[in-house]
Parts: sequence; C-alpha cells; structure tokens
Amino acid sequence: MSRRARRAVPWFFGAGLLAVAAVATAITPPEAALRDPFPVGAADDGIATSRTLAAAVVDVDRTGRITMADAEWEAEGNWLVVTLSVSAPTTEVDAAIGVASLLIDGRLFQASERPPATLVGTELRVGTDTVGMLAFELPADLRSGTGELRLSGRYPTPELDDVVVFPVDLADVPTATAVEIDEPRLGAP
Repeated sequence: MSRRARRAVPWFFGAGLLAVAAVATAITPPEAALRDPFPVGAADDGIATSRTLAAAVVDVDRTGRITMADAEWEAEGNWLVVTLSVSAPTTEVDAAIGVASLLIDGRLFQASERPPATLVGTELRVGTDTVGMLAFELPADLRSGTGELRLSGRYPTPELDDVVVFPVDLADVPTATAVEIDEPRLGAP
C-alpha cells in the first residue's frame, strides 16, 4: 500500500463512523417518546381494554346546551357529549377514569368539570358496567375536524401506561338541541 493510501484509510474510517453516527441519531426516538403512553384501540366488539379500564363508546352528540335535571343545572356552548360504558377489567384498584381528553386536529381539550356528575373519577367495578357521560366544551368556531377521545386511569400523566383511544370525526357526530347529562349508573347501556 502506498504512503498516500495509508494516509487516506483513517479519513475513510472516520467518515464511515460519522455516517453510522448520523444514521443512529436519525432513527433514535426523542427521550420523551421513551415515556409516552401506549395507545389501545377498540377491538372488533367496540371495547378497548387497558390495564385499568375496559370502555366502549355508546353514543356521541353535539349540542348547544347541556342540562342536569336533578341538579337544576344547565350550560350553553359548543358541547361534545360522549356516553360510555366502562368497567374495571381485572381489579378495582385504581379503576376509574382519571383523565378524559379529546384531541382534535392537534388541539387538546379536557373533559369539563362544569357538569355536577360525569364519569371522571367514578369508581369502576370488575364485571359490571358503569354507564355515564363526559362533556367537552369546545371553542365556538370548532365545528369539524378529526381526532381521538383518550381515556386513562387516575394518573394525570400516564407515562409508560396504556391509554384507551377512540377515533372521533366531528363531521359525523349528530347534533341535538339539548343533551341531559345523567348521573353515572351501574348496568348495561
């Protein structure tokens, strides 16, 4: 090997190492992705089962007014109301919807705390469905868009845990004049 070739070998080797490092950097997920929750979608029967929740969407409505007859409460606005059937899959420890959020076109909305009784925080039972509702107050101008309903357990940031996910297309949701929010109840939908 000539003297010139021997000098070029370290340069080629260094360039190869740089190329390998660039590829490794490009395919490595960001650090936050290593703690992200695991999305769990619904099976063929419409039920999505995570570690702490087994949930199915019963109904979805849009409305300009929600009410609660027993509480003599009502609110006007741009509401998306979701009726769910939820239970605990294996244990009642930590079995409750702690966080319910709606992600529409990159915008995140939390379930409203304004209605006096919703499914958020309701204790769930193994083998017995709890039917209840979640209400999302959306901006007045949000009339269409696609995204997902996300439900998770009691922890506000479900790192390295699973999150139940249902697709939502606002264009496909029927509009009602008013929707009455019912207290969560045990039993089938």
